[in-house]
Amino acid sequence: MLPLYIWNPEETPKLGGASKVWLHHSLEKLQDSLKQQGCDLIIRKGNPAKELKKVIDESSAQAVYCNRRYQPDQSDDDASLCRELRSSGVKVHTYKSYLLAEPTEIQNQKGLAFLVFTPFWKRCLTKIQPGPSLPEPTRLTPPSSTLQTLQVEDLNLLPDKDWPIGIEKSWETGEKAAQQSLKNFVADASRTYSVDRDFPAKSGTSRLSPHLHFGEITPRQIWNAFEVSGMENWKTSQYVAEIGWREFSYHLLNAYPQTVHSPLRNQFKSFPWIQNDDHLKAWQKGQTGYPIVDAGMRELWETGWMHNRVRMIVASFVVKHLLINWTEGANWFWDTLVDADLASNTQGWQWTAGCGADAAPYFRIFNPTSQAQKFDPNGEYIHKWVPELRGLHAPQLFEPWNVSEMELALAGVQLGVNYPHPIVVHSEARNRALAAYKTIQS
Repeated sequence: MLPLYIWNPEETPKLGGASKVWLHHSLEKLQDSLKQQGCDLIIRKGNPAKELKKVIDESSAQAVYCNRRYQPDQSDDDASLCRELRSSGVKVHTYKSYLLAEPTEIQNQKGLAFLVFTPFWKRCLTKIQPGPSLPEPTRLTPPSSTLQTLQVEDLNLLPDKDWPIGIEKSWETGEKAAQQSLKNFVADASRTYSVDRDFPAKSGTSRLSPHLHFGEITPRQIWNAFEVSGMENWKTSQYVAEIGWREFSYHLLNAYPQTVHSPLRNQFKSFPWIQNDDHLKAWQKGQTGYPIVDAGMRELWETGWMHNRVRMIVASFVVKHLLINWTEGANWFWDTLVDADLASNTQGWQWTAGCGADAAPYFRIFNPTSQAQKFDPNGEYIHKWVPELRGLHAPQLFEPWNVSEMELALAGVQLGVNYPHPIVVHSEARNRALAAYKTIQS
């Protein structure tokens, strides 16, 4: 067996910075794991088709085994390469490891893609039967010939700055870490997930998303872990439904590949977005003056991840309070999230903007203050990521602009100096967003 990884720096869309950091460490873990089983990981860089053919020629390989990929450009390239290899006499075996169902496998009664999640997932639950995962091999036999290989460092995935340090401190990459996280989650947090998942100060989520994205764990393994957990009604649990949302995202991306850059709902093509670089940078840096928004954006920059409830809050803020095109937010998440997944990222942002399938209505505009009051009632999450506000406590913490100068001074807070004034007023921003939405209604 010849384990092979080919890094394509020209792949579109190009991998974001945070994802490169994860990939670097994930490849190191994979390399170590394979060595323990008697094999080396062969690493090449360049055009995948050309490099794969070189390795086949150099090793006299007779078959290729791989998992199917589902990003629009990737799936087309892979299908073309598979046909070419088969025509040259090389056997090709591809597998559905990345998803529970092929994107075209679940269709409505008209044979079309579902546009609403609930009926899609109900159909999935009646059709998908993943079956047990195969056991890990105890020993791998490498080929007798020695092939040239790059080292992980040769791929130059790590940026030349200190930014990755926070990501490296926050995560343990690799298959073993993924399996341990799944085991811990199923044993402890999964039973309270439906409630705890909305509170960013709690450890209520699985944090498996980057492991899933990089293939360190599969949805089949997660499904199997719940199936044998003894949990009642696990199939209809909120967490398994979140795996369903991941499936739904790929289902939609396959049917509507243009949604990576364009709104699914045509009327949003004429939406009066505002280009304001100062507001965009303030949002990116966590300097909006809204504590829950700033906490989320700083967590993202420091760790490469953000709690899902907070993702919705910060996304709603940039799209609806600032009227900045959702694609700007999607691009920033793509570059800074370790779990940046094209399908989930695209559909998540279209959902927030109200321009995608099964989307939140555009007039649903999160109030960042009430969201903080509800989901971070003691301010623990805000205090962790916005340390300049630690002298303030709930409820003043959620609206520092309404706190008296004396109280701010006692708390060590100087608005406009060590913490910004709000860059927009919520009520005014809400009215502006609703007025903008009326312009595209037919």
